[in-house]
Amino acid sequence: MAARIEALNIVKTFETPSGPVQALRGVDLTARPGEFVTLVGESGCGKTTLLRILAGLLLPTQGEVRIDGTRLGGPSQEVGVVFQRPVLLPWRTALENVLLPAQVQRLPLADAAVEARNLLRTMGLGDFLDRFPRHLSGGMQQRVAMARALLLSPSILLMDEPFGALDAITREQMHLDLLTLWSARRPTILFVTHDIAEAVFLADRVVLLSPRPGTVAEVFEVPLPRPRLPDHRFSGDFAAICRAVKHAMQGNAEEGR
Repeated sequence: MAARIEALNIVKTFETPSGPVQALRGVDLTARPGEFVTLVGESGCGKTTLLRILAGLLLPTQGEVRIDGTRLGGPSQEVGVVFQRPVLLPWRTALENVLLPAQVQRLPLADAAVEARNLLRTMGLGDFLDRFPRHLSGGMQQRVAMARALLLSPSILLMDEPFGALDAITREQMHLDLLTLWSARRPTILFVTHDIAEAVFLADRVVLLSPRPGTVAEVFEVPLPRPRLPDHRFSGDFAAICRAVKHAMQGNAEEGR
């Protein structure tokens, strides 16, 4: 199957007052249509930098990103992004925040409003359409951010540790909500996380980045059945994959010292 998104020999070097710092070195990564890929690695390995490059928000120093074989030159309507924080506009309601991409693109708001309401209802926020962000919990705010990213039906969804600030119970529910949406719409998802268990539970494949400068160190297939259920976290296969990723990450860290 052809790749939906490809990173080809991505190098990123930042200029700093103390000299150049290479964040990424020769990253090659592909994700197929409808695939769920998680990216893990120790802090500072370049996960967020890579995601910003894949989103067209940051240019690589070397290499290129392709979407369906076409070189990415900047932000694309094919790519939705969910950041670590919801980044909701406090003066806009939940519904109005979700509608923002349609307004920026100057698309018909009547159709967009129908889609926005459907997304929010699917996420259990049907009774909160007119609430402002300050009246929503952290999990609710992140659901609004997810709905906003999905409003224009992107074929690719990039997520940068979106559940990292949530408590454990809310985070596990968000995993199920995200998988329900993914199963219904089947975008290609690349999901950055520092949580190995989260990475394994969500993904078809887990990609481990090496310590800085980051490059793809190892890729782990996740053979757990779908739909994923909470009890899968207690299975032997789940524990074995988590253990393999953890050991590989520790080995990379020791090599990098």
